[in-house]
Amino acid sequence: MPEIPELEAIRGFFQERLPGVAITAAQVRIPVVFRTPASEFRETLPGDAFEAIDRRGKFLLFGLASGRILAINPMLTGRFQYLPPEAKLPAKTCLVLQLATGPTLRYADERLMGKLYLLPADRLSAIPGWSDNGPDLLDPALDEAAWLRRIARFRGQVKNILVNAAFVQGIGNAYADEILWEARINPYTPRTRLDEDDLRRLFRAARDVMAWATPLAREAMVRGDSLDYEERRDFLRVHRRGGQPCPRCGTPISEITANQRITSFCRTCQPGGP
Repeated sequence: MPEIPELEAIRGFFQERLPGVAITAAQVRIPVVFRTPASEFRETLPGDAFEAIDRRGKFLLFGLASGRILAINPMLTGRFQYLPPEAKLPAKTCLVLQLATGPTLRYADERLMGKLYLLPADRLSAIPGWSDNGPDLLDPALDEAAWLRRIARFRGQVKNILVNAAFVQGIGNAYADEILWEARINPYTPRTRLDEDDLRRLFRAARDVMAWATPLAREAMVRGDSLDYEERRDFLRVHRRGGQPCPRCGTPISEITANQRITSFCRTCQPGGP
């Protein structure tokens, strides 16, 4: 599942290339992922042009000259490509935009779980859950004080809180493990057992992990002027590293699977838990 580092890398790539570029054709191939009628994509995107590319949580937001936003939440298996028209299309390619500059922007989704919206910029609140979720993790207004106020509203295990979009947006399972390892906090620790120093350290770890991982995520998907996102996270230090030595202390990393979620952590660096 793309999280902030992957989506920030993709956003940055498109921000360097798309503003001012016109869309010459829109091919809707698999309508099931479209939450706005697919005909609107097909009929109204040609002739429009890109403006700023933004991100909120796990949504990429493609601003358009028409005043609309193409909002895409790739969910678990959504993937973006920026390739020449002759490049082979993945089998589950849902949307292909032909650009006036030559390349195509594609969205593919192996499990067809993603969600695509085409809405006026002032109507993003129509997206289910948009107004109910917390701030993006990288929102400048989310400083340590705001983080402490928000997290005090949530109970339960700290990892469950990190991946809860009602708390903050953009953190998923993989980077929650990395953040907790960086902060030296056991993922199963109840939030009520963490003191203020722990919670401040957790905030700093969250921001540090995103800054560290984003350029590495970009290296994994960008080749020159092409983008072909496949989920490759071989740079991660603990997530999905069960049995391998902790890069900080050498203890074998523990890996627990529960409720279809893999949690990886170091029992020496991250003591405690329930």
